[in-house]
Amino acid sequence: MGSLLPPDHLRLDLPVDAGALVADLGRLPDDAWVPHFNTGQYSGDWSGVPLVMVGGRPDRLFPEPGSDAPPTATPRLAECPGSAAFLAGLECPVLSARLLRLGPGAEVTEHRDNRLGYVDGEVRLHVPVTTGPGASFRLAGREVAMAPGECWYVDVNEPHAVANHGTAARVHLVVDARLDEWLDRVFQRSLVTALDRA
Repeated sequence: MGSLLPPDHLRLDLPVDAGALVADLGRLPDDAWVPHFNTGQYSGDWSGVPLVMVGGRPDRLFPEPGSDAPPTATPRLAECPGSAAFLAGLECPVLSARLLRLGPGAEVTEHRDNRLGYVDGEVRLHVPVTTGPGASFRLAGREVAMAPGECWYVDVNEPHAVANHGTAARVHLVVDARLDEWLDRVFQRSLVTALDRA
């Protein structure tokens, strides 16, 4: 890994076609959205569309325990060319990718996702597709402001919570990826950019 250790969240220097991602949402039928499996952790509408998943299953938002099947595109990815183009630009192994929707009034309580941070070699990336006033992402007690057209790393080993007190759905493209030399170069470049901004 690189010489600089990233903070618990970092905007990555990766191109995002925000309009193409929004257009993907219009192509998806209502029944494409699968309720999130962790029902004890949220209230309201928290659902997703699997795009890359173990075994390519379009009806599961999480890998099957003990499965040796590789992550592959689900049939839904073909309906989402904007998301497919973003994923094709990632030169690192993509372990899973899904669109996650938090409906108006929905909340996800504070929790941790184990072993999904830079030091673990597997990272979670968030790409906002639609968001607005009232949508919030809190990481380790601090607000992380993410806007469409941006790609963010968040260390979800840290406690985090999500809420949507707005009037429209908040949707992110969420990608779990393996940290390889290419992605680490992206991190190091993005850290330098962040330090220059500061």
